[in-house]
Amino acid sequence: MDKAENGRLPGLDCLAVELQDSIAIVRLARPEKRNALNDEAVFSLQRWFSSPPSRVKAVVLAGQGNHFCAGLDLSELTERSVAEGVMHSRSWHRAFESIEFGSLPVVAVLHGAVIGGGLELAAAAHIRIAEASAFYALPEGIRGIYVGGGASVRVPKLIGVARMMDMMLTGRTYDAEQGGAIGLSQYVVPRGEGLARAIELAHKMAGNAPLTNFALIQALPRIAESGPEAGYLLEALMAGVAQGDAGAKERLHAFLEGKASKVQHNA
Repeated sequence: MDKAENGRLPGLDCLAVELQDSIAIVRLARPEKRNALNDEAVFSLQRWFSSPPSRVKAVVLAGQGNHFCAGLDLSELTERSVAEGVMHSRSWHRAFESIEFGSLPVVAVLHGAVIGGGLELAAAAHIRIAEASAFYALPEGIRGIYVGGGASVRVPKLIGVARMMDMMLTGRTYDAEQGGAIGLSQYVVPRGEGLARAIELAHKMAGNAPLTNFALIQALPRIAESGPEAGYLLEALMAGVAQGDAGAKERLHAFLEGKASKVQHNA
């Protein structure tokens, strides 16, 4: 296990990064602020995810302390002009795109507050595990502001426009079980078990063929948003590329020779 001094790396003052073989655990490190995202935290996320260590094949994204992320640090918001607000939102877009469309699969561990910008950050991950303590909110509507970190695009894909509108218009919150039922997470686990489950899943993802992970991260979301004809063509192209990879051929031969396990359902 490798760990930077105090868990921090140079230029990443708001993150704590730990390496476990081919897995990186990236933690938001502002527990005294419930991991609220200031500009430095957002820039740190973009810097790390834009250039992760070459040995890393999958990432666990988590928060220190009792909460994943309580959203935007509102102390940085009050003095911005309209133009500055637009540019600030675009900086969040770039940072979260480096997660969603980066080079690595990312699983987020959600506990405590997953609010506003914290939900926007979680939505950029590819898999979300919610501990029983997690709760979700988009309070921007009752704060007199609007989401700016990509929620308008990502969250409706998870729960639909009507549910997101309800959250913003009325301040409605969802607990972990409710959030799992409507699509805010793929897994719900007891308190304290999220990190272990995330590491387990990250190791599985790290063991996939690199081209398969590339196709799932880069191509699948775009196929799903395209028209049928373009989608079918892109799917065929990705299938051909993936199947032609030497590593994929080795995996297929291993399965056909009985050297790879068959799919089993684990309740």
